[in-house]
Amino acid sequence: KKPTEENLNHIASTEQLERYRETFPNLILTNFFEFLLFRDGQLVDRVLAARPFVLHKLGTVPPVEKTDELFNLMEKFFSFSLPKSYTAESLAVELAKRTRFLRDVVADELQEEKARKQGLLLGFYEAFQKYLIANLTLEDFADLYAQTITYGLFAARTRAGDGFSRRMAFDNIPRTIGILRDVFQFISLGDLPKQLEWIVDDISEVLAVADAGGILNRFYHEGKGSDPIVHFYDTFLAEYDPEERERRGVYYTPEPVVSYIVRSLNKLLKEKFGRSEGLASEGVTLLDPGAGTMTFVACASQEAVREFEDKYGSGGREGFIREHILKNYYAFELMMAPYAVGHLKMSFFLEELGHRLTDEERFQFYLKHPGDGRTGTNIPTGHVIAGRGVAPRGRGQEKTSHPRDSWKSAIFWSFLQPGKMDPGINPRLQTSGRKTAGREKPQVASGRLREIPTLRAVED
Repeated sequence: KKPTEENLNHIASTEQLERYRETFPNLILTNFFEFLLFRDGQLVDRVLAARPFVLHKLGTVPPVEKTDELFNLMEKFFSFSLPKSYTAESLAVELAKRTRFLRDVVADELQEEKARKQGLLLGFYEAFQKYLIANLTLEDFADLYAQTITYGLFAARTRAGDGFSRRMAFDNIPRTIGILRDVFQFISLGDLPKQLEWIVDDISEVLAVADAGGILNRFYHEGKGSDPIVHFYDTFLAEYDPEERERRGVYYTPEPVVSYIVRSLNKLLKEKFGRSEGLASEGVTLLDPGAGTMTFVACASQEAVREFEDKYGSGGREGFIREHILKNYYAFELMMAPYAVGHLKMSFFLEELGHRLTDEERFQFYLKHPGDGRTGTNIPTGHVIAGRGVAPRGRGQEKTSHPRDSWKSAIFWSFLQPGKMDPGINPRLQTSGRKTAGREKPQVASGRLREIPTLRAVED
């Protein structure tokens, strides 16, 4: 604070300082006469090193008092270090606290850029509003942008070696994930506003001392294959903004339900479509149009690899992942934060399955509105396409898997060659082939395939 601000007790109790104290475990508040040291939000030391009235009333530089006490306070401050190790839960909490602070910094910067009618953050916001979410507010954009930065940093940290920093992040995000590269070209290499710079640097420092990859690996193997990204993200969201999470119903489909749905789809492909290897069969293409954090797609990839190994062994597993999963599995997502988390998850799961993505590879997961015909992808027609239904949602609405919505993911559809419609499928799904430029268009099954046993698709 400025030297003219004498009442630091009042400043320490303001909403702004409360945010600082909740976020940063080692903090000094000073007007350059008095120094207050906070640890984990609590006042642990204070020193009045000079008399303000000497400067303000007498107009002269006040002599320094209590020199030893001031040096002791400063020594406490500079001797502080972040923990050398984190559990998955403690790291998620530390990142959530800082991301909440980052969200407020981004929101303030957006307001300033809006008043100036120019700025890089404002440019990102306007692009998202134009191409993805028409009714996106500045506050919602600040939220998704802050989460994207944190999880982009997290993803980069899992690929980086020692000495991680925000400037290293750009080099550790695959060139094939263009939108994240664009965001981090600004974050890592741009001239950031000071407050944005130091909070992003602080998040990077937390990640630098954390063994991010090791945390995920330990969670995965100790949890016997359970999804470490979803559990980590759930913990993060609960700390980050529990009220907003509850209001929007942001809950992700339980793993047993996901597993049941994917295994049921695998069985249907074998029994009703004649695809003997299920999700691993040649000519099967998978699409999730509202993928969220890629829980369904990751599970489907695991199931496909299991099918392949059961028949051919593990020797060709990496080639199968490269030639089948990376070429024939697709996903779309509207919201930027789950998109960043989803790429992190697929990178982790593919590596666990036996293939580390190179800088030239990517999973075909795209940031787009599922109702937008401009896919930018090359999804083949004339193949069996296994997918899952999603409840319609307006632009700007968060992707949810509320308990009631979970059952909607039991709906599947397929695209088939003319004349190859399975006779057991509900006749309502069949459409007549149409001649187009001298050739018949593939038939499209656009409704429900069938209700999976014991799971009933809930209609609105």
